[in-house]
Amino acid sequence: MEVLAALIAAPVLVLTYRRFPLTPLAYRLILAQALILMIGGHWTYAEVPAGDWVRDAFGLARNPYDRLGHLAQGFVPAIVAREILLRRTPLRPGGWLSALVFCVVMAVSAIWELFEWVAALIGGSSADDFLGTQGDVWDTQWDMAMAAVGAIVSLLLLTRLHDRQLSRSL
Repeated sequence: MEVLAALIAAPVLVLTYRRFPLTPLAYRLILAQALILMIGGHWTYAEVPAGDWVRDAFGLARNPYDRLGHLAQGFVPAIVAREILLRRTPLRPGGWLSALVFCVVMAVSAIWELFEWVAALIGGSSADDFLGTQGDVWDTQWDMAMAAVGAIVSLLLLTRLHDRQLSRSL
């Protein structure tokens, strides 16, 4: 279940490549997020070795790999949503676009958290590996906060590069 988003996105991207090609930045970010998902799916998020190393090196109480995944869940969709909104709506770069992109990212994050909740209801204790909560009662709030931070950082760091790539492709 951890790699479901990547498994859905791959054929969608292949099928829409000719009709609606994305910028190289968007494709690279999607690939990076897919890799994060696949690594988390391979080991389960709570047991990714690199996360264990970070936990031990910084004296953390839990493996932070899940947090990285949720940061990416904000960072990557921010650029994808921005691109779709710029190319398919009358919106132009600026404050309203950034606000709407942030809202889209937060909606995606909330839907993902609801999906995790349903998985927990259906799977019971066997869903723990998928959820990666590691006993943290605030995991859902942390996940959404990380997505929010990812979206903001993405918009701050990548907007100019994304605008340049969009101007070349249009």
